[in-house]
Amino acid sequence: MERRRAPAADWRYRQRRFWDERYRREGAEPREWLGGLSRFLPQLQPELRPADRILVLGCGTSALSHDLHELGYRDITSVDFSPACIAAMRARHARCPGLRWAVMDARALAFPDAAFDVVMEKGTLDALMAGEANPWDVSPRAAADVRRVLVEVSRVLRPGGCFLSMTFTQPHFRKPHYAQEAFGWSLRHAVCGDGDPGAFHYFLYIMRKGQPLDPLDVALGRRLHQPPPPPAPPPPPAPPDDDEDYLLAIEL
Repeated sequence: MERRRAPAADWRYRQRRFWDERYRREGAEPREWLGGLSRFLPQLQPELRPADRILVLGCGTSALSHDLHELGYRDITSVDFSPACIAAMRARHARCPGLRWAVMDARALAFPDAAFDVVMEKGTLDALMAGEANPWDVSPRAAADVRRVLVEVSRVLRPGGCFLSMTFTQPHFRKPHYAQEAFGWSLRHAVCGDGDPGAFHYFLYIMRKGQPLDPLDVALGRRLHQPPPPPAPPPPPAPPDDDEDYLLAIEL
């Protein structure tokens, strides 16, 4: 019997319940999927100004928001769809008045248009695609969830604002999702690491609202929604080997 896929709403509920239970069990101890802010800072800091209104998506128990606050950025709103997570983070950072916390799904942000100068995410989109078996062929559900997040990011960014995405996902997998003309932003990326050429690399994607996409990125983004090519026809049968043909012709 074929296994029926759970409806999207049920899947999201189970996902939220999983993270709620995990945050209650682990408390507010910092957990960094991609390491600390320091490995991204050289490429990240030129994109930020002290007075920027910053939104951090899917903050989890990462120290990203607190580290930004310590660097002098004072207007930071962090959201996560887990109430247990937000309660833990609000308690842990009660003495940082510049940090605000809200329970919110990144796919349906409750902020007005053009509310932020900068939107940031570190590993949140990776989490949405963590169950994908093939990064070259992302499932329709995962692709739709990522697109909903990006639509919301574009909406809440002011003209000239910046979306900064920190991930371990290489450009050939991630850029097609970002390179959509509908979002109204440019796209570039930087390689981040620990200074060791042999170390595992991370990537910072930088999208500037109101700037055009490079034509190569436009073409890349359009291919994301094209149907897959039809399977190649089977190769023609090989001609019989001369010796084999001779043996078949022998009348016994």
